[in-house]
Amino acid sequence: MDEKYIDALKALSEPNRLRLFWLLVHIDKRISVAEAMDVIGDTQYNVSRNLKMLYKSGLLTPKKQGKWVYYTLNEHKLPHWKYLVESIKMLPEKNFSDVTKRCLKRLSMRVNDECVIGADSDEWQSIIARK
Repeated sequence: MDEKYIDALKALSEPNRLRLFWLLVHIDKRISVAEAMDVIGDTQYNVSRNLKMLYKSGLLTPKKQGKWVYYTLNEHKLPHWKYLVESIKMLPEKNFSDVTKRCLKRLSMRVNDECVIGADSDEWQSIIARK
């Protein structure tokens, strides 16, 4: 049995990890820990731990660039992995509309597709206050 696949299923059973993974499947962009913190509204420790669990289960790939660590979807060739990603992709968007809106707002703060602002910044607070 593919132990990583079982780990992936376990990782996706936690709501914030599922939200993070769903976003990465749908926005088709890499995301930094700082951006994920603002999108999910959780602490650096929890977001880093959740992203690391998704990585260790084989779902994500981290890449350090400057002071940021960005996470992207891991590319899978085997059918059962592809079906897992596809099943997450097919979850109803209405269940993720709030985090999707927050994510798009947070990603709009990038410069040259790079995260340049840390988590919980004044700029971010100003953007979410406008709703």
